Amino acid sequence: MNLSTADLCDEHDGDAHVVQAPWRSFGRHKAFAGLVRTLEVFEDNTLVRAALETEGEGHVLVVDGGGSDRCALVGDQLATLAFENGWAGIVVYGYIRDSAIIDTLPVGVKALGTSPRKSVKAGAGTANEPITIAGVEIRNGHMLVADPDGVITLRNPS
Repeated sequence: MNLSTADLCDEHDGDAHVVQAPWRSFGRHKAFAGLVRTLEVFEDNTLVRAALETEGEGHVLVVDGGGSDRCALVGDQLATLAFENGWAGIVVYGYIRDSAIIDTLPVGVKALGTSPRKSVKAGAGTANEPITIAGVEIRNGHMLVADPDGVITLRNPS
């Protein structure tokens, strides 16, 4: 990937929105980009699995987990699904687990941190609706770019 969040912020001044959070990088791909697909869940990763089981088509799954640190929303099995099904990456406003295994996978994951505890499986949440993370509204179809400098969205990435 040749996109740089810093360069894109310079080039798309008013249209680049920095999703400012204490992101940590996981997986072998430290940089990734793609059109967004959104999920909003809380301590339940059923919809995350359902999304990652579909063809990713180079999209980035953005999961608003409310920032909860009480459980993980993505683990090695879901990260493997992301790779196998052609997702460009996953951004989780929440926590992941199995980070040592995820770090060996050819996938990019941004999350707030790690938690060994698994989530519940109740199927609660919403898919493909606008979400807000760190004051930035994110919608399906926005372009998301992630690299070691951060995470940005572009609303009109022409």
